[in-house]
Amino acid sequence: MLPTDRPRRNRKSQVIRDMVQETRLTAHDFIFPLFLIEGHSQRLEVKSMPGIYRYSADTVIDEVGRCVELGIKAFAPFPSISDGLKDRLARESANLDGLYLKAVADIKRQFPDVVIMTDVAMDPYSSDGHDGVVDVDSGEILNDASLEVLGQMALAQARAGADIIGPSDMMDGRVAWIRDVLDSNAFQHVSIMSYTAKYASAFYGPFRDALDSAPKKGDKKSYQMNPANRREALRELALDETEGADMVMIKPALSYLDIIREVKDRTNLPVTAYNVSGEYAMVKAAALNGWMDGERTMMEVLLSIKRAGADAILTYFAKEAAEVLRKG
Repeated sequence: MLPTDRPRRNRKSQVIRDMVQETRLTAHDFIFPLFLIEGHSQRLEVKSMPGIYRYSADTVIDEVGRCVELGIKAFAPFPSISDGLKDRLARESANLDGLYLKAVADIKRQFPDVVIMTDVAMDPYSSDGHDGVVDVDSGEILNDASLEVLGQMALAQARAGADIIGPSDMMDGRVAWIRDVLDSNAFQHVSIMSYTAKYASAFYGPFRDALDSAPKKGDKKSYQMNPANRREALRELALDETEGADMVMIKPALSYLDIIREVKDRTNLPVTAYNVSGEYAMVKAAALNGWMDGERTMMEVLLSIKRAGADAILTYFAKEAAEVLRKG
């Protein structure tokens, strides 16, 4: 018996395929991570991330301008600072005249309509390379001592002009702590996008190359989540909602599409996902070797993340994907 139900009828032409397409990408979906370095007139490619650069504060302005022309309006800068500015309490993180906060203020001054999401974690500024304060005797990451540092970091970022604070540290209670610090200092309008489920992933390697922020000793498994766990992400979600997060994030994205969907189904908050450096590097490496069509693979990856439930995507593909979308 020949089939009577024929789904292929909805695939028979490009016009029909476009008409019934369920998930669509736009440049407004993207948050573009940017790497900042000290110096002047610097634009240095990250070796493990072809097509991604580290910018000095002056050249990053030009890059933001190019992205805005493509329709990208949200950016997530990350700093790489010299070891001489690092200490165990990450004091440089609150320096309004330092590389990071000055660059944030400069971007907002030049482009007042863009959204800047800043990163709250100690590792770029820590001499230990960890996201929290390290006990000098035991090596333990001290949760409650870290909250004070993270709160002051978030406050300094708000003063510099950050629109969204992104706590990526995974310390317990940090969303409530940061919300209280911001509200107590008249920054009630500043949002918190919590890294709700940040897994202890092998996909972060190129990012740590770009910022030279790998831990000096140990690893991050006592605060980042076990990649084997699903229900734990929902526990973290419940805590973040209670503590006052405005948006939640899953990191990484591509290997955690199931977690994105689980979280999306259980919250009314916007869900974001971080398509991380290792996920980017894999696609780029395969494309450069001629093993895959880089453009098609990039767009499929991003589409899969949005289809899984992400309302916004932090991705190093943002600029390249926006160019593809502009071509139509």
